[in-house]
Formats: sequence, C-alpha cells, structure tokens
Amino acid sequence: MENEILKSLLIIKMPYGKYKDTILAKIPVSYLEWMARENAFPAGQLGMQLHTVYEIKINGLEKLLYNQK
Repeated sequence: MENEILKSLLIIKMPYGKYKDTILAKIPVSYLEWMARENAFPAGQLGMQLHTVYEIKINGLEKLLYNQK
C-alpha cells in the first residue's frame, strides 16, 4: 500500500491554488513548509498526500519517489 501512495504522488496534480495542475511531488518545499506553518493542509486524501510530500522533502528522501517501479 505504501508503494501505491508514493506512486500517486507522481501522478496526481494539485487541484487548486498557486500550484494548480502541478504534480504533487513537484510542489516546492517552501510552499509545503508554508502549508505546515499555517496548518493549511486540506482534510482527506489530498491533505495526507501533501503532508507525505512535505515529510519526504524535509527529510531528504526524494529518491524514494523516483525509485518506484
């Protein structure tokens, strides 16, 4: 299941805002940091996906995203 979540981050696009139509994994860490500071992650699956991208990026684990098969 974790593998499917990671794969989804490379496919799903941001549905709104400054980075609308940007693949979630490509959203800049600065924007994700802002969302975290402002407690602005949306509820539901999108919020979980954005928070996952945030955690991956701030912990230097981006290679996890790009090693998906």
